[in-house]
Amino acid sequence: MGLEKTYSGVITLGATTPSYDLETEIDQRFDLNNLSDDQIRKAAESMTGEVDQMPPIFSAKRVDGKRAYDLARAGKEVELKPKRIVISGFEILQINLPDVHFRISCSKGTYIRSIAFDLGKNLNNGGHLTALRRERIGEFDLKNAHTIEEWIEIIG
Repeated sequence: MGLEKTYSGVITLGATTPSYDLETEIDQRFDLNNLSDDQIRKAAESMTGEVDQMPPIFSAKRVDGKRAYDLARAGKEVELKPKRIVISGFEILQINLPDVHFRISCSKGTYIRSIAFDLGKNLNNGGHLTALRRERIGEFDLKNAHTIEEWIEIIG
């Protein structure tokens, strides 16, 4: 659980949601006309290193013994504290606005949804996570994974 992880996915710019992903409806929209590929790449690069990350209110963090997402879904005020994380790599793979395809390597406890929101904020825009895939945890990498058919052949 404490090992570094690598994720790939899609951040959609130009809009925010309260959950920072598709669990909740869009609550704010932004114009994308002022964004350039270079700005997006520089904003992502500036987010690497040790950072204090604010977890989303729709998270499993406990607040007064209750899960933050339960409180948020009930419409209650949720106050969370930032947590120190490490983003060792934030690579922009493709930009096709509003979608930005990425790969991130990070420490445990990192909320990729918060990174999506923060990228939008750093661009004076909005952002939310629309796709996510864990590619690696420690030495375990999807590149080394086998299909069910391959396992049947291996075991067989």
